[in-house]
Amino acid sequence: MTSSSQLDAPVAPASAEDIDLIRRIVEIESLSDNEGAAVAELVREMDRRGFAAEIDAAGNAVGRIGAGERHVVLLGHIDTVPGRIPVRIENGVLWGRGAVDAKGPLCTFVAAAAMAAPRLNCRVTVVGAVGEERIGSPGAREVAKWDTPDFCVIGEPSAWDAVCLGYRGTLSMIYDLEQPSRHTAGPGEPASEQAVGFWNALVAHCNELNATTENRTMFTTLTPTLRVMRGGINGLVDSAMMSIGLRMPPGIDVEALLQRIHDLAGPARITLDGVQEGYRSARTSPIVPPFLRAIRAEGGNPRFTVKLGTSDMTIVGPVWNCPILAYGPGDAALDHTPEERLVLDDYARAIRVLAGALEAM
Repeated sequence: MTSSSQLDAPVAPASAEDIDLIRRIVEIESLSDNEGAAVAELVREMDRRGFAAEIDAAGNAVGRIGAGERHVVLLGHIDTVPGRIPVRIENGVLWGRGAVDAKGPLCTFVAAAAMAAPRLNCRVTVVGAVGEERIGSPGAREVAKWDTPDFCVIGEPSAWDAVCLGYRGTLSMIYDLEQPSRHTAGPGEPASEQAVGFWNALVAHCNELNATTENRTMFTTLTPTLRVMRGGINGLVDSAMMSIGLRMPPGIDVEALLQRIHDLAGPARITLDGVQEGYRSARTSPIVPPFLRAIRAEGGNPRFTVKLGTSDMTIVGPVWNCPILAYGPGDAALDHTPEERLVLDDYARAIRVLAGALEAM
């Protein structure tokens, strides 16, 4: 279990202090809306390492360190999806929910900022945001109210030797149709059949939009997902409900898409749970070179990635429009799975890479 560019030379391990940090934070369960204990522990740790640390109005852990005119925000998230994985270290690998998504990157932020602090020519703010794994991302929305920083790094698993430049957005909605019940032999279409018709029409519309996309990849396509579907007749009311999510590439006309969805829904009610537009940085962004140099200095061959899911980049990116990318150790394919685990050598490399990038900024 190693990263894609495993080195032949021995890897300098993470310090016992940094390994203890990530293990303790992973051990504290922090499901969305229940992050308080983990946030308090992270604030204590940042305070101990020389940060000016506090809990903000949204419940985020916020730590500030360094001095200078430039301001760098390291925005990670401390909440996780459900699913307990026994926390343990075996053969240099840390197992546990959140080890990859995204307590590993968040602890990398704390460790790297503290390591670089004596040589910083900028102010660094580390955020352990709440609520990233649920609709709305309240932690990141609170942070987006801040003055625009000079640089922002989002804490998500990119692999220690890669930077992530973009994420798709998301649109989450509920389709709800109710009508008077009818005899199955009578005229008219049952609510459930109308719901199926809407879903098929939505998929067809997405396919039509995707067919017109140049340089089509999974990242540049619109992908619908039917998450829940229910229907029933109680003798008076015939009803159907669907929970639907759409992953959206950057640049899609969201207003036109919503209008088409309402047109296809007919008499059904469409309720939006949330909308986050996709966001992508350019390879030429001034935040990129410091990371490429730091990865090479650690012996890696730097790579670029984009992600099919979403992250808090899609919250703060459109608001700040500053140089931004996502970085953190870990294999994103392990996100939300029973196999979530982090190679501690990759954690150590990522700390040194980020510290070097911060010093360059």
